[in-house]
Amino acid sequence: MLRVYKFGGASIQDANAIRHMGELLAEKAPRPSAMVASAMGKTTNALEALLQAARQDDETLYRRRLAAICDDHLAVAEALFGPESAVADELKQRLAELDNAHHAHRDTPFPFHYDQTVGIGELLSTTLVAAWLNEIGVATRWCDARELIITDDRHQAANIDWVATRERIASLAQANDEVLLTQGFIGATADGVMTTLGREGSDFSAAILAEALDADELTIWKDVPGLFNADPRRFTNARQIARLSFAEALEQTWHGAKVIHPRTLAPLQRRGIPLTVRSFLEPEAAPSIIGPELGEGDTLPACMLRDDQLLLEVSPRDGSFVDEALMAEVLTRFAEAGLHANLIDVEALRLRLAVNHQPERLSPALEALEEHFSVARQEDLVLLTVRHADDALLDALEGGRTRVAEQRNATTAQRLYRAAECPDSWRLPE
Repeated sequence: MLRVYKFGGASIQDANAIRHMGELLAEKAPRPSAMVASAMGKTTNALEALLQAARQDDETLYRRRLAAICDDHLAVAEALFGPESAVADELKQRLAELDNAHHAHRDTPFPFHYDQTVGIGELLSTTLVAAWLNEIGVATRWCDARELIITDDRHQAANIDWVATRERIASLAQANDEVLLTQGFIGATADGVMTTLGREGSDFSAAILAEALDADELTIWKDVPGLFNADPRRFTNARQIARLSFAEALEQTWHGAKVIHPRTLAPLQRRGIPLTVRSFLEPEAAPSIIGPELGEGDTLPACMLRDDQLLLEVSPRDGSFVDEALMAEVLTRFAEAGLHANLIDVEALRLRLAVNHQPERLSPALEALEEHFSVARQEDLVLLTVRHADDALLDALEGGRTRVAEQRNATTAQRLYRAAECPDSWRLPE
């Protein structure tokens, strides 16, 4: 049985976590044939902050942040392998490459600069993980995802060249007892220029690997026991879902459910590969399974929250109607900027769009739109999306808050609220 595992950043956040992951793999029989790992802990956040310092040309802040990333990884290497290890030397070399990349690309367009630097986190983490697994007797081969996952040059949200990617992955000759370990989140163009697959894209990387290998199962190891009908960190009485279909999982992830990356499910659905979500903290706990069959999660009300939303109201300056041609023009501008409309609401004279507040992407798109349209904006909003809701559930969740915008169909309701009126902790009606 060909299994693929994916471990997130929390499961390899420090030396103890990496040891625990090694124990889990050493005990599992049969072991996975292939494995994908994210960056350690909050490394991606740290690399994004480093990128910001580089873009601002703040050398003092840049050096301090780079030193912190270096210290974090070298401390893990020392805890695992002792001082002055070959692994530490390899990490230092990769960090030197990171430093050179920042200086070489600080004046390039932001998405390109992002991909050439932030993706280093996965290269650092998998260097540590591969060395440790081999150290404890789990035969592991480190593979560079930039040579496996072939993409276009749409930086920060690259599209997969499936034919080339399948050929690269299929060309890997594996011994039966060897685990193939590669990085999540990153790929490269056919010319070898590094790209990324979107924030939290390591799940998608694992699905790509599973699809190309025609795996029997993909298991994603998380710091939660499985999938819930709401984020358990935000909803105090969220319920774990035992099973749900690919179709329902796609709907929920598209609307903001955070346990699985939205692009993960399509390649698995094509091959009918079930996805199991397990807790690396409690590996024997009951998991959640996404597959072709319907499950309880297909009818259970589910809530998704998106914070830091921006509502844009776009109107023609000449008072004409918002027709299909106008909507196509506006949405094309956003697509070209790499922006996704989380809510779309249309009236005769205005088009409302709720988007993630990403100034570096929004600014050029809005500048282009304002040449021909009037654009009003409201910031600091929260988008609540509820699947399979009735009026009583929606009213109970609203709790007297001011509704800024709304969109609803037979299965999904969306309401936009002012963030100042929203609690940190929500509760589903019993």
